[in-house]
Amino acid sequence: MNRAPAGLRVAVDAMGGDHAPREVVAGAVQAAGALGAQVILVGRARVVEEELRRAGGGPGIRIEDAPEVIEMAEAPAMALRRKRRASIPVAIDLVRRGEADAMVSAGNTGAAMAAALFGLGRVDGVDRPAIAAALPTTRGRAILVDVGANVDCRPKHLVQFAAMGAVYARVLGIREPRVGVLSNGTEDTKGNDLVIRAAELLRQSGLRFIGNVEGREFFEGAADVVVCDGFVGNLVLKFGEGLALGIFALLRDELSRGLRARLGAALASRALRTVKRRMDYTEYGGAPLLGVNGVCIISHGSSRAKAIRNAVALAAESVRARMVDAIHDAAGRLAESGTPQGVPVK
Repeated sequence: MNRAPAGLRVAVDAMGGDHAPREVVAGAVQAAGALGAQVILVGRARVVEEELRRAGGGPGIRIEDAPEVIEMAEAPAMALRRKRRASIPVAIDLVRRGEADAMVSAGNTGAAMAAALFGLGRVDGVDRPAIAAALPTTRGRAILVDVGANVDCRPKHLVQFAAMGAVYARVLGIREPRVGVLSNGTEDTKGNDLVIRAAELLRQSGLRFIGNVEGREFFEGAADVVVCDGFVGNLVLKFGEGLALGIFALLRDELSRGLRARLGAALASRALRTVKRRMDYTEYGGAPLLGVNGVCIISHGSSRAKAIRNAVALAAESVRARMVDAIHDAAGRLAESGTPQGVPVK
């Protein structure tokens, strides 16, 4: 992990996720020690204090009391209205008031998105914030936008997703990101109306658009940023996660059959560990909600300490790279220039 900018503060929802608060607190302690950042653990103070003692404590940690918890199965809008002192809205409010530079939550995704949208507001020129997931490819990694925030989209939304995804790609070190739109074929005529119209606008957007990307091409690294609506993106994300788990389960079964297989497994163990690490979502920590006026990292609900640690690191890097300002600039250029042919991005 790189050291965080001096004075950086990250609010962490200590109560969110399947393994909260123990694993969340442990990951936050690890991140504070490695990054040199201040981590604000938001949750039920007595419970968090106990877990902090269990994790060994350390400098750079403080607790912000939030006596209520939004459960994973709760309806986001209703929960936010009824539980204003829950850990998610309290963490967002710390960012809004300037007492934290970013927030991380592995809790109720819908509640985190809604709290960020209403608490922080949208970046000017962005109609709908989107979740961007970094996924492994044979060339490294690629970003899929949107993976769940917006089920129904219009073509202009995919263009905005592409602009924001390109900014995030640069945060991750991809200097000149190639942008594609997820489709059922590479030909310009393939795809539904949303895909075809979005591709037309992307060709005129000034982004480095390479055209349609098929599902199988995504994991070949055909593009650095691939856009789609949140319904499709979430299906791809969950299918890919399940496929990876299934493949490793099959390998484990086959490599335990007989002496020869076990010997082969022993010889290939280092390579297998490397592949597993590259496919492990905990290596990426979480996915940023792009398009809100603040850094908001949404982690997997089953996150353990390692994932939380890496999510805090991603939050710190996003702040250091001034990602929100860069998205504001990208959205402004998109709105001002329209397209080279003068057709508005609509």
